[in-house]
Amino acid sequence: MLPRPPELHTRGGVGWRLAAFFYGLGARVHRAWMKRGEPVRGHLACAVVSVGALTVGGAGKTPVAARLALGLSKRGWRVVLASRGYRGGSRDRVRVVSDGSRVRSSVEESGDESLVLAGHAPGVPVLVGRDRRIVGHHAVSAFDAQILILDDGFQHHCLPRDLDIVCVDGIAGFGNGRLLPAGPLREPISVLGQADWLCLVDGGEAGTRGAQIRAQEAAGLEVIQAHRRPIDLVRIDRAAQRSADWLEGLRVGLLAGIARPASLRATIEGLGAEVVAERIFPDHHVYRAADCRALEDSAALWVTTEKDALKILPSWIEGASLFVLRIEAEIEEEPRVLEQLERSLRKAGRLA
Repeated sequence: MLPRPPELHTRGGVGWRLAAFFYGLGARVHRAWMKRGEPVRGHLACAVVSVGALTVGGAGKTPVAARLALGLSKRGWRVVLASRGYRGGSRDRVRVVSDGSRVRSSVEESGDESLVLAGHAPGVPVLVGRDRRIVGHHAVSAFDAQILILDDGFQHHCLPRDLDIVCVDGIAGFGNGRLLPAGPLREPISVLGQADWLCLVDGGEAGTRGAQIRAQEAAGLEVIQAHRRPIDLVRIDRAAQRSADWLEGLRVGLLAGIARPASLRATIEGLGAEVVAERIFPDHHVYRAADCRALEDSAALWVTTEKDALKILPSWIEGASLFVLRIEAEIEEEPRVLEQLERSLRKAGRLA
């Protein structure tokens, strides 16, 4: 068994807590400083919606951002998605991942999450760049954007937002409630008060984590709910496609480099499969042929994620079948949510 990434939800030693104290101090100073400069920086000539998270990795923000962008686009708005392009190697200030009609960049240039965004929001341009303000200006000048949606934008304050949506995993919640590196939090839970909406991703209302998060409703946040829904499975060489329920009763292995592999395992088991082997790597892992060697020794059928599949060559898979599980976000009462989002932006004077 390969080593798992560190579990940030359970670290509790004194050293970790001390490091978290200084991390939190820096996070508070940074947010206060950037907030102070917002009037000077001014707003873009389009509405800006941030879909972010308080925790590192796996909160569902990318599929939720894609779903909102697609929904607003279908309602007639000119929408552009913007991502930092984490782990992408491009030095361009702005890189066009997709112009809305075709993908124009690679995972090596733009990172895995931006390609996933493009795949789940057809017709919506996707841009990446470290400076979201520069990316935003390009969205307006090149694509005449009316709405810019920032994927993972809650901690990036260089661009004033008109609506801040924070996604929280309804199962993992806020973990142990501690800041990095003692826990999964990027900022103290108290900064939720600076958000506008909270999106609870997965986890029923009866769940303890869900109850913990829904308590934030009392703070005046609008709460919406989303679920990650399996769509289908596509073989890594695209030579075969299966419905998600095809996995029922099968013995499979998991190949993944994501923030919360336990969530993938739960999804696979929820589809009725038995997980008999795992190869787990850190989030955003850059795959090599050796990572996929001798898969058949543990299982004949393996499942991976869309994000991982972007970095795996079909020629690396020998003696076993590797299928890519495609998952999308499903927002409860989506028409109402989109209408409410439009009303919020109109009330702020950002949409005609």
